[in-house]
Amino acid sequence: MAATTAVTTVDNEAVATEAPYMPLTYERTLRTDLERTLPKPYLPRALSAPDTEHPLGTPGHSSNGLTVLQQHVAFFDQDDNGIIYPWETYVGLRAIGFNMIASLIMAIVINMALSYPSLPGWFPSPFFPIYIDNIHKNKHGSDSSTYDTEGRYSPANLEFMFSKYARTYPDKMSLGELWNMTEGNRLAFDFFGWVASKLEWAILYILARDEEGFLSKEAIRRCFDGSLFEYCAKMQMGAEGKMY
Repeated sequence: MAATTAVTTVDNEAVATEAPYMPLTYERTLRTDLERTLPKPYLPRALSAPDTEHPLGTPGHSSNGLTVLQQHVAFFDQDDNGIIYPWETYVGLRAIGFNMIASLIMAIVINMALSYPSLPGWFPSPFFPIYIDNIHKNKHGSDSSTYDTEGRYSPANLEFMFSKYARTYPDKMSLGELWNMTEGNRLAFDFFGWVASKLEWAILYILARDEEGFLSKEAIRRCFDGSLFEYCAKMQMGAEGKMY
C-alpha cells in the first residue's frame, strides 16, 4: 500500500501544472482536458488551425499548401505572386474595414517592420516588400507562441491563452484581459516584441471585437489562419452593397 501511494504521488507531480511556491501557476491555469475533443493538441499543425470546437480547422478554408502563418498574411497578397507590397497591404486593410488614414499608417508600419527579415538577400528594398516564403523569419519574442519558428500553429497554446487569461468568459477576452496576456508574455529586454505584440492585438481587437467589447476565441483562431480577413472582406462588401 505504501509503495502504491508513493507511485501515485510521483505520478501526480510528474503531470502537475501548479507549483505551491509559485502563485502565478494557480492564477494562470492550464487546461488538462484538451485530448477529449482535440487529437494530439500539443502537436503543431502545418496546414490547419484547429481548436477544441473545430478539431479539423476552419470549415471550407483551404491551406493551398501554405503554413498557417503564411495563410495568415496571404490575404494581403493581392496578385498572388508571393510578395506583399505596401500598397497591397493598404488595399487589404481597406477591404477588411479600416479607414484610409488608419490603413495608410498601418501599411507603412507593417511593411517597414516586416520587409527586411523576409527578403531573400542581404540588401534592403526601397519598396519594402514582404516575401511570404520567409514570413516565419518575422516571428518575434513576447508573443503567445501559437506560431512556432517554422510558421506552424500550436493549438494547445491557443487553449492555454484562454485558460490563463480569460476571466469574464471562457471563450472571450476583454481589452483588459488582452493587456494582461501581452504583459504575461513579455520577455526580458525584448522591447520590439513588447511593442509589436501590443500593436498586433490592438489591431485585431479593433477589427473583430463584438458589441460588448470582447474578442472571441473564434475570431482569434481565424485570425491565425487568415480566414478572418476573408470573412471581414465579404462582410464589408455586403455592407457596401446595402448602402446603394
